Amino acid sequence: MPDHLPPPRPAVVKLGGSLVGAPALTPLLATLAGRGAPLVLVAGGGPLADGVRALQPRLGLSDAACHRMAILAMEQTAHAFADLAPGLALAATPEEIAQVHAKGRAALWLPAAMALAARDLPESWELTSDSLAAWLAHALGATRLTLVKSAPAPTGSGPADWAAAGLVDPLFPAFAARLAGPVEVALPAALTAASAQKDIAA
Repeated sequence: MPDHLPPPRPAVVKLGGSLVGAPALTPLLATLAGRGAPLVLVAGGGPLADGVRALQPRLGLSDAACHRMAILAMEQTAHAFADLAPGLALAATPEEIAQVHAKGRAALWLPAAMALAARDLPESWELTSDSLAAWLAHALGATRLTLVKSAPAPTGSGPADWAAAGLVDPLFPAFAARLAGPVEVALPAALTAASAQKDIAA
């Protein structure tokens, strides 16, 4: 590849928190790690974010504090995923993601540095890791966003339908609307098949 050509734009894959502990998780992580650049993986908060939700009424915590704690829960889940799949490389910023991709590896986003400094992210439970993944995809100019969930989306449905059904948070349609590329929901098995065919970064 000539040196003057820009690197390929990333594709963002969000791994839902419901996959934490599922049998499909470790093989999926290994498959995505093997796919390498230009993938960027976003980990949901999973049980750690659920713990924040449970703690909020017990301590009387504000939504703003819980927003920050939930982002840190995503960060911790990312560290767990990196431990399960050493081929993934942790990265906190667009610059670090580009460095990871330059080495041919898939990046696993550490969200705290970017998300805690952002001023366009509501500090509310209405914003979840799905919207954060869309926000990151927009920031990176990603070619596509794939949400990997344990439940499928109805055929022919879109972000507004997913939000109405509770599959994504209510803010997700607005964040997804800013993306130029396709936005999709996939089951783990379907994503593994797409990765084998090298379709997720297309």
